[in-house]
Amino acid sequence: MDSLTSAKRIVIKIGSALLVDRATGQLRADWLRAMAEDVVELKQRGVDVVLVSSGSIALGRGVLGLPATALSLEQSQAAASVGQIRLARAYEEVLAPHGLTTAQVLVTLEDTADRRRYLNSRATLETLLGFGAVPIVNENDTVATDEIRYGDNDRLAAQIAVTVGADVLILLSDVDGLYTGNPNDDPTATRFDVVTEITPQIEAMAGDAGSGLSKGGMKTKLMAAKTATASGCAMAITHGFENHPLKRLATGAAATWFTPQLDPHAARKRWIAAMKPQGAVLVDEGAAKALSSGKSLLPAGLRGVEGRFGRGDPVTIRVTDGRSLGQGLTRYTHDEARAIAGHHSAEIEEILGYPGRAVLIHRDDMAL
Repeated sequence: MDSLTSAKRIVIKIGSALLVDRATGQLRADWLRAMAEDVVELKQRGVDVVLVSSGSIALGRGVLGLPATALSLEQSQAAASVGQIRLARAYEEVLAPHGLTTAQVLVTLEDTADRRRYLNSRATLETLLGFGAVPIVNENDTVATDEIRYGDNDRLAAQIAVTVGADVLILLSDVDGLYTGNPNDDPTATRFDVVTEITPQIEAMAGDAGSGLSKGGMKTKLMAAKTATASGCAMAITHGFENHPLKRLATGAAATWFTPQLDPHAARKRWIAAMKPQGAVLVDEGAAKALSSGKSLLPAGLRGVEGRFGRGDPVTIRVTDGRSLGQGLTRYTHDEARAIAGHHSAEIEEILGYPGRAVLIHRDDMAL
């Protein structure tokens, strides 16, 4: 699909069944090395790559000698704590020889549900990608409880795709797409090549087929598709068991593609514009001109603050003459913003007593 060849930022979800041999509980090392080669090719094309990888519990289960049956929460967390080390090491060992730096990022549902944590996660991932690193994201199973869990990495991958503004989300799975029925039970079931709209009829076709190692069935994949496409990200479900799954997808391997409703940047701007502002920041003419040319809002251009707001809250951006420019997500609280108004970024630490961010509102967090 054209969106794969033109993508500048791709999130790839890797299921447990692909990464860990079900019979032995061991890492599928040859497959992972081939997968790393696919990632290297993308990086050489200038594509940002984020991997959302399952596998920590599956790896840790084997090390601890836990049964293949359902685990208690405590057993799952123990397995995750053991397996997470091995998972991170495995990715580092296959990517480092190609000169790529890996970074482990562990998150919970709270990290994206809470706007401040969301901004922290987004800033960290953006910084890592700016350094050319390959973030390896997984749910923090060692501390997550049911109340703060995603519960499956399909939806986590979709949320990460939204967080980083990805163009494409690829779910590498043990199925090669969405079918009209369960192909294991229904020989007449056919695969959708492209889905332009997720209708109730399509949702009704999703079964709960599982591999035994992974938790995600087709229902969770459709939920991921809804999240991704609504934010302007194309999504593919494809079979990933064979070596070089990304290369195979690029050359026409069977898959179901879900088309985005908007481009990622337009979708994000629309989301920000729809928020209810919690306050306002007043800027001078110089800052207004800079913003209109696509710049971020620096503390030096701030002339006043209205209302009470926290970090990550939406605020109206207004010129001192009363004109409203739009709104954005602030990286400072109202008290912090008031304290650093009119000052250069280099002065922030001295004023606040701790290092701060260079910008008050980043250009990617504005809808003007």
